[in-house]
Amino acid sequence: MPGKADPDRARVIEDWEEAFGSSPPPYLSVAFMRKALAHEDQCRRHGGLPTATRRSLRRIAEGKSVSNSTRRIARPGAHLVREWNGRTYQVEVQKDGFRMDGRTWTSLSAIAKHITGTTWSGPRFFGLADRARDSS
Repeated sequence: MPGKADPDRARVIEDWEEAFGSSPPPYLSVAFMRKALAHEDQCRRHGGLPTATRRSLRRIAEGKSVSNSTRRIARPGAHLVREWNGRTYQVEVQKDGFRMDGRTWTSLSAIAKHITGTTWSGPRFFGLADRARDSS
């Protein structure tokens, strides 16, 4: 009910102090604190966000652009090789795209679709998605 204190507020504040080691800011709602506590519990149980995601978020928080912060599939100059239906494809990672067969592409997914004719996750097609997950 608006304007009336939540009867569970004192208990949620205790849970917050136990989880985070300090009092919550006074303006936080009980619903928000419950969500934060649930997220914290989930992170403790399952390890939180992957390392690559935390790095990207840190770069964004430092003021770097989102596209530059999240495009860390491979460093510029790296070559990705994939064999598909008897042909070997080689893609060079560039600073702002990918180069294959003399053509520049904006994404690996576009290249994967060009090669296979169907929609693919480019990083997965070139075997990078599993590697990124394994290294986090």
